[in-house]
Amino acid sequence: MAFNTATFITSAPSLAECPPETHPEVCFAGRSNVGKSSLINRITNRKKLARTSNTPGKTQQMNYYEIDGSFYLVDLPGFGFAKVPKKERDRWGRDIRNYLLKRGTLELVLHLVDSRHDPTALDEEFFYWMATKQKPFAVLMTKTDKLSGNKLAVSQKKVRSVLKEMNIDVPVIACSAQTGAGIDEVRDLILEFTNSNP
Repeated sequence: MAFNTATFITSAPSLAECPPETHPEVCFAGRSNVGKSSLINRITNRKKLARTSNTPGKTQQMNYYEIDGSFYLVDLPGFGFAKVPKKERDRWGRDIRNYLLKRGTLELVLHLVDSRHDPTALDEEFFYWMATKQKPFAVLMTKTDKLSGNKLAVSQKKVRSVLKEMNIDVPVIACSAQTGAGIDEVRDLILEFTNSNP
């Protein structure tokens, strides 16, 4: 059984302060308030491992969580609507790009999109950027418990259409931190990319 233990390791404000590259890493990226921390808590079966907040921009550093002593989950600062000074947002952007491009042990990026809304211009830019940099990523559609089955199907179709127009073929997983829908699929993907299958 995987995801037995989950331990907070550190908050790194920059690439230079990340832990030594000893474990494979999977990071969570996306707009502020898209539900990264809540999803990490659900995936790890820990209610308070990652700090959640109704205030966008609460996560201001790269938060590292060690899973089963074998790999890291990394919660990145959200982009977009965080109520912080532009200078600080710009710094986050640089730090995140450096992390995504230069972190040798990063195996997979999970890009979260709120299923209740169409992908934003920032989301689309991120899809394209990841593809051009040839970084393995998947799209997680969050907060699906807020939608009816029909509306969720429409939302999924929209995301897949945006990706197809960019000629990008990556997994798209609908999931909910509240109900647990899709969580096993997300866990399986993480284990596949970290070579941590039990």
